[in-house]
Amino acid sequence: MADRGASPLSLPDDWPDHPDPILALNRMGSFDWDLDAGVMQMDAQAHEIFDLRPDEYDDHPESLGSRVPSGEARRLDTVVSNALKDGSENYGAYFRVRCRDGTLRWTHTQGYIRRDETGKPCRIIGIVRDATEELDDSEARREQAARRQQTNVVQLTTAALAHARTVQDVIDVLKDTHGLTHLGATSLVMGLVEAGRIRLIAEGPEDSFVPGTEVTGIDEAYPMSEAVRTLSPCFIESPEEFAERYPKLWQGITGLDITSAAYLPLIVQARPIGAMGLLYNDRRGFSAEERNILVALGSSISQSLQRAMFYEQEMDLAQGLQQAMLPRTIPSVSGADLAVRYRAATIGGSVGRDIGGDWYDLIPLPGGRVGAVIGDVQGHDTHAAAVMGQLRIVLRAYAAEGHPPATVMARASVFLHELDTDRSATCLYAEADLATGVLQTVRAGHIDPLVRRTDGSCHRVLVPGGLPLGLSADFGRLDYPVGTIELDPGDTLLLCTDGLVERPGADLDDGMEALSALVEAGPDDVRDLADRLIEVAEERGCDDDVALLVLRRRVSDSPRPGGRLTRHVPPGDPEALSDTRRLIRTAVAGWGAADRADEIVLVADEMITNVLMHTEGSAVVTLRVTTGSERRVRVEVEDSSSALPRRREAGESGVSGRGLLLVETLTDAWGVEARGGGKCVWSEFLVAKGSDTA
Repeated sequence: MADRGASPLSLPDDWPDHPDPILALNRMGSFDWDLDAGVMQMDAQAHEIFDLRPDEYDDHPESLGSRVPSGEARRLDTVVSNALKDGSENYGAYFRVRCRDGTLRWTHTQGYIRRDETGKPCRIIGIVRDATEELDDSEARREQAARRQQTNVVQLTTAALAHARTVQDVIDVLKDTHGLTHLGATSLVMGLVEAGRIRLIAEGPEDSFVPGTEVTGIDEAYPMSEAVRTLSPCFIESPEEFAERYPKLWQGITGLDITSAAYLPLIVQARPIGAMGLLYNDRRGFSAEERNILVALGSSISQSLQRAMFYEQEMDLAQGLQQAMLPRTIPSVSGADLAVRYRAATIGGSVGRDIGGDWYDLIPLPGGRVGAVIGDVQGHDTHAAAVMGQLRIVLRAYAAEGHPPATVMARASVFLHELDTDRSATCLYAEADLATGVLQTVRAGHIDPLVRRTDGSCHRVLVPGGLPLGLSADFGRLDYPVGTIELDPGDTLLLCTDGLVERPGADLDDGMEALSALVEAGPDDVRDLADRLIEVAEERGCDDDVALLVLRRRVSDSPRPGGRLTRHVPPGDPEALSDTRRLIRTAVAGWGAADRADEIVLVADEMITNVLMHTEGSAVVTLRVTTGSERRVRVEVEDSSSALPRRREAGESGVSGRGLLLVETLTDAWGVEARGGGKCVWSEFLVAKGSDTA
């Protein structure tokens, strides 16, 4: 090759005369590229720009490989190829050259394309110039701005990942506008290592799923598999490289216009838990700084992902435990429509779910009665769920043994106190006789129930209450008052935990009013109503569990033949005695014995009054129907005195002394039984069998 510094190149006729001085003054060199022969001649100034000695260049473009980095060469080749293909007359591009001392400097090239008579490109005449001074300042500013942006993205992403509790939370953070897409990525793919394989959990852009990649082997020819297998990042800097290294995957994503990609292993304690891929469609190659940032982010993402996986495993265990503790099925109850629901807490707004100790239960009882329970153990963890399960079983056992509601609650409190736990629990227990519609309720620190009447109105029922379970035993206050609710046919009872009522910064009474309004406006069907209430809790994103039990008394054409009513009547409480008379009349009518209601109420009132006047304790009244050869209503009144009733002469006023005479006259049978430290006076009334419609 001649000394290109001594004689000018052979240029086309329209090239200016003697261009070398002009080019040299502007720090430019020239080249003449014969496309057919594959030969590109350069002048001495071009050699200087590429930092080449004449003997280091053999007139073939491939010889410039030592000076043009591979990423820059691929980008420059793409610019030239596109210009040759689309009929352009010229092109221009900036690219970096690696000097002899290893430093990089910016250059710029412009080429003029000559074509033959058929339009085929045959020659390129052009210049190359040093653009260092031109780009140094602007490039430095761009790099500084890029570093600031990357640092900001890293900080935002790391901060957001700190709040991610589930695997989906991690994916959402990375796909968010403040996530890794700000680094220029078009889309994100992610997979987790499971049983020696990789399961895809984030698929990239919509409609971009490649069949066969949902589950892949670690030894397969995929970039994500390679990153997991080698524990090293896999950077793909061009479409050509992608197609060459991973042809199977490339065929599936060709339509996405991917120009480069970075696949990062997700490693925790030297063990791969998955891999993440970032796909780009507007860049080629990665600088050393960009690679370092992506690797650092991969480490942060790995830690967050492991935390999320541990959290989900714990949640699966906790929710499995709680589901095992809750009733598997709710028994059907003759005379009632039922619906139960449970919703786990949403802690911290929309992030994650937690477990707690809320529960519901429905307990079949003798005589066709049913016990409805709603409760809430203190805390949101597996311990709360475990305590809940034990308490639910114990309370069910006490109720099934036939104990009155107050006794059931007191014994459950003692059990929780002796369980050696620091947890207390609120609870509401309602024993319902659906034949009469009478519900006896006991409340241990729980919120009141709601009742929706057949006219659609809904109101809160104020039930007298005691201390929460566990605390009442601790403080020795186990006397739980019993309240009474009457459900007419078509009325609906709603029991719930405070997660459905309480709102941050709002008063409990306001929450109860809001819930009452919601129930009033809700659907008539108990299942639809329960679903609607849970939907509202979901929309509100409440941070507490919700347990819900809805019971609607059906409208029946005929009374049920059986039933049982137990009532505690304390001394010195005229209202309790009056309520008891009313309940007895309601129950007797519901059992189909209305023709003897006056007699039964009168006798029961006499037996109760006798206890309150002649003993120092309370009266426990039990009313039930016995069946067999004869159908009878039996009234039992228990007290703690061992003194037996005796007949006395009526006083001058005629007000006292007629009790036993009245009992003997109006009943079909009566008697006295010893009951431990006390006694039970009972009486029975024969009921016509025609009223038994069972």
